[in-house]
Amino acid sequence: MKETTVVRAGGCVLWRRSSSGGVELALVFRPKWSDWSWPKGKLKKGETAHAAALREVEEETGHTCRLGPALPTARYVDHTGRNKEVSYWAAESTGGAFAPNNEVSELLWLSPDEARERLSHPRDRELIAPALAAVASDRHGDD
Repeated sequence: MKETTVVRAGGCVLWRRSSSGGVELALVFRPKWSDWSWPKGKLKKGETAHAAALREVEEETGHTCRLGPALPTARYVDHTGRNKEVSYWAAESTGGAFAPNNEVSELLWLSPDEARERLSHPRDRELIAPALAAVASDRHGDD
C-alpha cells in the first residue's frame, strides 16, 4: 500500500478594524495561480504551522500580526494532485505595509461580504464566519 504524503501549510485570515469600527479582511492575489486567497504557505523543514502562518503573513502581505483563535483546518487536493492540509488562525494585523513580491501582486482590505465575493475558492469562503466569530470573542479588555 502506497503511503500518502500530506503537504502541510499554515495561514491566516488577517483582519483589522476599519475606520467605521467594522472588520476588514486581507486578501492576496497570487498571479501564478490567478486567484484571490488568504495568506498562507507550506511549512519549512522543522517549522510549526503556527510559525509558518506568522512568516507567510509577513512575507505575502508585509504585515506583522497577532495570532488569535485557530480556525477550521482546510483539507483538499492541490493542483498537482497532492493532499494538502492548511492550519488557519484568525490574526489581527499589528502593522506593516504591502509591497508586491514574487508570489503576491496585490493586497486588498475588504469587508467580509466583499471578501466572500472576491475569494476564488469556496473552501476559503467557509473561513469567514468562524473568523468573524473569533474576532468577536477575541477581546482583550480594550473596549
